[in-house]
Amino acid sequence: MSLLDRLNHDLKQAMKNKEKDKLSVIRLIKASLQNEAIKFGRSELTEEEELTVLSRELKQRKDSLHEFEKAGRDDLVEKIKTELTYVKLYMPKQLSEEELLTIITETIEEIGATSKAEMGKVMAAIMPKVKGKADGSTVQKLVLKHLS
Repeated sequence: MSLLDRLNHDLKQAMKNKEKDKLSVIRLIKASLQNEAIKFGRSELTEEEELTVLSRELKQRKDSLHEFEKAGRDDLVEKIKTELTYVKLYMPKQLSEEELLTIITETIEEIGATSKAEMGKVMAAIMPKVKGKADGSTVQKLVLKHLS
């Protein structure tokens, strides 16, 4: 089942179950996917492009959560946490730290990186491999730890 099919199915279920928050998030994701398709001038996106849109939606909510927590807006923090759980439903299974470390180690060996100065090269090689399956800041911390 494609992502759009899953979203449409879940949209109907959320309407039937009167889940306002879930319904709102699904509509926002669908709108983002449609806007991205229009931007590329196509009717459908590739799986990788869909993943890019989902990752962007997830990152926006994480950034908002961080800002609302800093501002002490507990009402909005709870709303964003709920939205995050719904967005995560459509993301691929996240890599464990061990799996991530294996990928990082292999990539560093492939590139032959030995210092922090080569972190950009390492990150550029790793991120396409873990796209949507790992948080970029987590990857960055692990790479930095491995290179030091």
